[in-house]
Amino acid sequence: MQALLALTVANIKSYTRDRAALFWTLAFPLIFIFMFGLIFQGGGSPGLTLGWADEDGSPAAATLREAFDGLNGIEVEAADRETSLASMREGKVDAVIVVPAGYGAAVAAGPGATSGPTNIVVYTDPSRSNLAGSVQQAVGAVLGAVNLAGRPPLVVAAQETLQTQDLNFISYFVPSMLGLSVMQVGIFAAVPLVADREKLILKRLAATPLKRWQLVGSNVLMRLLIALAQAVIIVAVGVMFFGVEITGPLALTVFFVSLGAVAFLALGYVVASFAKTEDSANGMTSVIQFPMMFLSGTFFPIEAMPAPLQTVARLIPLTYLSDALRQVMVGGAAFAPLYVCAAVLLGWLVVCFAIAARKFQWQ
Repeated sequence: MQALLALTVANIKSYTRDRAALFWTLAFPLIFIFMFGLIFQGGGSPGLTLGWADEDGSPAAATLREAFDGLNGIEVEAADRETSLASMREGKVDAVIVVPAGYGAAVAAGPGATSGPTNIVVYTDPSRSNLAGSVQQAVGAVLGAVNLAGRPPLVVAAQETLQTQDLNFISYFVPSMLGLSVMQVGIFAAVPLVADREKLILKRLAATPLKRWQLVGSNVLMRLLIALAQAVIIVAVGVMFFGVEITGPLALTVFFVSLGAVAFLALGYVVASFAKTEDSANGMTSVIQFPMMFLSGTFFPIEAMPAPLQTVARLIPLTYLSDALRQVMVGGAAFAPLYVCAAVLLGWLVVCFAIAARKFQWQ
């Protein structure tokens, strides 16, 4: 174990001295996040579509709806509570306002006749912070007119959250870029492996008392630590600079980052098994990287692709890693259930490991 840890530390030091490796695994994803995040920070069109669930049916409730209808850029769609919430989950409306039973009577009685102000319920999506802010501004504008200045408030908004399947661009993009970064950490391991083999470094290491599992294990552990460090950096940038709301459990995120890192590292060992020179390893990793980058749903949903490309996307491991991270981190719509994502990544890991164990050469 001591030898394994010492090799891991040595590998990390060697990795941090490689500026090209640091750029592709750390700086490159962050450049993409900042570039696209700043472009799409506005979060889409300025108009809002509000679901309206009137459970009171009083003239006061009708007057309140007229006030929302009168706001510029606001469209109100009336339905019952469950239908409105279902529409919000599907991304058909941006928020839902519920006027509870008894609202009209409370308004007619005035603030002095009750123990406190009456409530309307406002449902917003925490992962779409810009949109939630716009909804709150609209509600504040209407209630400001309802509540007379200098008196206790008559109506207040009770805030509720509802995770929807309609992510804004940056909430969709941050987990996708994390998946892409994990993929690059894994498959680009092929390049230094082939370079070490060309320089006979692997041959010399194989002749030492070190066991081969220690040599491979230190490389795996080093790449896994880099992948986890990437996850921390990318998530921190998304949360601090672009307001991405991480709603899922941390343990599942760590699990899928770790599983993806090991699966793509096994794929990197397959590339190293067949590449004879460092230049050929660079070419092979590029051939693998770019189709995965653009056909895995990293930059746009797979449903927007033509049907033949969707078939290809179903075969790509990055599709399932990015999909799992979006589901776990921000509650995105599922391309496949989480157990399917885990099974596909595990399948790629087992197959690639078996090929690399049979074909990889130390000299």
